[in-house]
Amino acid sequence: MKKTSSSGKVRIVGGRWRRHRLRVIDVPGLRPSTDRARETLFNWLAPQLAGARCLDLFAGSGALGLEALSRGAASATLVEKNSSAVALLREQVAHLGANASIEHADALVFLRCNTATRFDIVFLDPPYGSALIGNCIDLLERGGWLSSSAYIYLETGLNEELPQLPLEWRECRSGRCGGSAVRLLRKDY
Repeated sequence: MKKTSSSGKVRIVGGRWRRHRLRVIDVPGLRPSTDRARETLFNWLAPQLAGARCLDLFAGSGALGLEALSRGAASATLVEKNSSAVALLREQVAHLGANASIEHADALVFLRCNTATRFDIVFLDPPYGSALIGNCIDLLERGGWLSSSAYIYLETGLNEELPQLPLEWRECRSGRCGGSAVRLLRKDY
């Protein structure tokens, strides 16, 4: 999860719900991606969003998954383990009428499940400094969660080293936004 914004809200920066504010609960470790990071990411993803199936692991406020839906993605699955955050996500998804399913689960437990769903875009923004990113990468690849040309967004702390990436994953874009390193990877077969 991520850190709370001081205002308790984060806004959707583009698409049909542009300027809509999402409430953010005060939960230790909740850190929504910044407006700047999301603007950068969705500029990178613009050609891939129409009709995409998205997976937002460590959803927190839901800003990444809901931003994708606002900009034309077909569906989003939001995975969050904090009960209070899940309750707020359900309220906000219902208010927007978003085509999002909410999974109240730990991301690693969720990824260990078998699924018939293949995702086109995955948002992977675990707590900074955790070992979760490596485990998630491994489970995403081995579990068959990714479509044949899926995009994977990684957001980490600036000084965090990435674990070994699967051979089929290629870095498309990278940058830094404040104290975050942002990367867009693509799975190529």
